[in-house]
Amino acid sequence: MSDIISFTAEKRERAGKGVARALRREGLVPAVIYGDNKDPEGISLSRKDFTKLYNTGRLMSTLLDIEVDGKKTRVLTRDLQLHPVRDDIMHADFLRLSKGTKIAVEVQVVFLNEDTCPGLKTGGVLNVVRYSVELNCPADSIPDSIEVDLAEVNMGDSVHISDITLPDGVVPVISDRDFTIATIAVPAGGASDDSESDGEEGDEETSEDAATEDEDGGDE
Repeated sequence: MSDIISFTAEKRERAGKGVARALRREGLVPAVIYGDNKDPEGISLSRKDFTKLYNTGRLMSTLLDIEVDGKKTRVLTRDLQLHPVRDDIMHADFLRLSKGTKIAVEVQVVFLNEDTCPGLKTGGVLNVVRYSVELNCPADSIPDSIEVDLAEVNMGDSVHISDITLPDGVVPVISDRDFTIATIAVPAGGASDDSESDGEEGDEETSEDAATEDEDGGDE
């Protein structure tokens, strides 16, 4: 399950572009917490700390405990607004999570045992179709990643979502087909050049033998 990251935030009593610009000048990110049949709550939190988590690439699938005035609210980041040039975080939207909530999140795919994969060892190429998979998960048990074991995958094989063991209660958002995550593709030049080399050498030897026979026949 994903680690839960804690942030301390301040409540925003006012909204508007002017207030948001002032907060950004102070090194803060204006944000809103919404959902769970409660009124939206405007907050601001440290841009430095929040950007550090954003740079890990796991922000959108990481549970957060945001503390405002001593009260913690568990949330998940659902939307970010970035500066069009600098990519600074301008605004964030957080979804409140209640017990039993199920949410759709993108979860990273991790490949294991590439060094021992028979398909790769014989010259195959790993063709990744999906670097992440959207999953419906209980809010309190979002996996950090899903693992694809390549230990027994041969050249020409495909790995489908049905081949992956998902945690209890976790299912793919796409449910109408057994979609492909990766394949071990045959390289453009073929699996190996050894057989071709052997064939060429054999042809050369045959030609030399034929030439020798012709010369012997000429002497007779």
